[in-house]
Amino acid sequence: MKDLTDFKNKNVLVLGMAKSGVSAALLLRKLGANVTINDLKAEQPEELTGNLKKHQVKMILGSHPEDILSANQISLIVKNPGIPYTNPVLVNAKKNQVKIISEPELAYLVMDSELIGVTGSNGKTTVTTLIQMMLDGEQKAYAAGNIGIPATTVVQKALKGDRVVMELSSFMLAGIDQLHPHIAVVNNIFSNHLDWHKTRENYVNDKMNITKNQTVNDYFVINWDNPEWQNLAKRSKATVVPFSRKGLSKKGAYEQEGGLYFQSELIMKAKDMGIPGEQNIENALAAIAVAKIEGVDSAHIKQVLSTFGGVKHRIQYVKSFNGRQFYNDSKATDIEATQVALKAFNKPLILIAGGLDRGDDYDRLIPYLQSSNVKEIIVNGQTSEKLKVMARKAEIPVIKESSRVGESVKIAYADSAKGDVILLSPAAASWDQYKTFEDRGDEFIDAVKKISEENGRL
Repeated sequence: MKDLTDFKNKNVLVLGMAKSGVSAALLLRKLGANVTINDLKAEQPEELTGNLKKHQVKMILGSHPEDILSANQISLIVKNPGIPYTNPVLVNAKKNQVKIISEPELAYLVMDSELIGVTGSNGKTTVTTLIQMMLDGEQKAYAAGNIGIPATTVVQKALKGDRVVMELSSFMLAGIDQLHPHIAVVNNIFSNHLDWHKTRENYVNDKMNITKNQTVNDYFVINWDNPEWQNLAKRSKATVVPFSRKGLSKKGAYEQEGGLYFQSELIMKAKDMGIPGEQNIENALAAIAVAKIEGVDSAHIKQVLSTFGGVKHRIQYVKSFNGRQFYNDSKATDIEATQVALKAFNKPLILIAGGLDRGDDYDRLIPYLQSSNVKEIIVNGQTSEKLKVMARKAEIPVIKESSRVGESVKIAYADSAKGDVILLSPAAASWDQYKTFEDRGDEFIDAVKKISEENGRL
């Protein structure tokens, strides 16, 4: 970590607690700043508040006071990525020309190692994890960011010569100023979080901030299988390295006749990967491109891809028993992610879906349900009625409703036969019933475990 004096005696407001906010506050204290942390939620875990008190961080909890900036003479705000810029504190800050940065931006300002940034609507956690595993060796590689590990924590232990592979959400990228990855990856761009970004154009522009500070000495790795994404590559000043599952470009990583290649070199057969599905082939190609840019040996790349079992909550294989296979794809918080999951299987399938209603058109799932072997759908949450209507249009033989994911698992097992896949892939966010998609996925895993204990394993 760089020994910066830029923050010494500066009055800084950290807006939003959670793990990243606390990590940012503690880093700022280490750098000599006077730190105030503010969160709407009054009740916070003792392990967080105790640590902040120990390091003399001022806490203002339960509201966003109108005078918080003037009362604390704030000259810089480090905000939680999920807090929109329409927040009154941020609106007031802009009006008074108080600088606003995000937690990943703060991490970048102090980091002394190489940065690899990864974004995309779907698959970015898997890509981040694969890259970290491929690069980790004598020189360490760390995963950080939206993957659930605060970047400001990781950069304090990453040394010069190490790499930090940072998963960057559109929320994180919305406020980028100086953040500059040596390698930037765009896995794909669909239409997500429009309730926050307001328009698709805003969403795309925020995603593309990942490359805005890159130069000709950097690399921009992008999915080449969509004309829009090909055009977006023209915005980057960096060297473009494409990856293509459809083999549309052979200048980077691509699939051809079941083989995964980088330029003309065969890395491995796609069928030998440890995780199923077309989306994971794309994820693997993105990671291969980065690894080859960094000079990683092909044998090591193959070893990682053949043994990698997937990221928790992303088409995660949970277990098999009594001839059934259970997969947890709770991270499928949009329709596109569930489309990807359905394409990953060719066995008879019982789908568990549903969650927060964001006004999406679920008819977009119909061709995927019809082309997959979906024999039953079990719905829950706010989108239940929409999903039932859609399932009837798709002529799904059995349509049922449950109160929660755990109950859905019980129904699915009772209705299943040997050879079936039982898949949780909600096509919706979790916030109608669960705090996070992780909580929803954990309920699925716990329910599967309970059923396996009650029914025995074969």
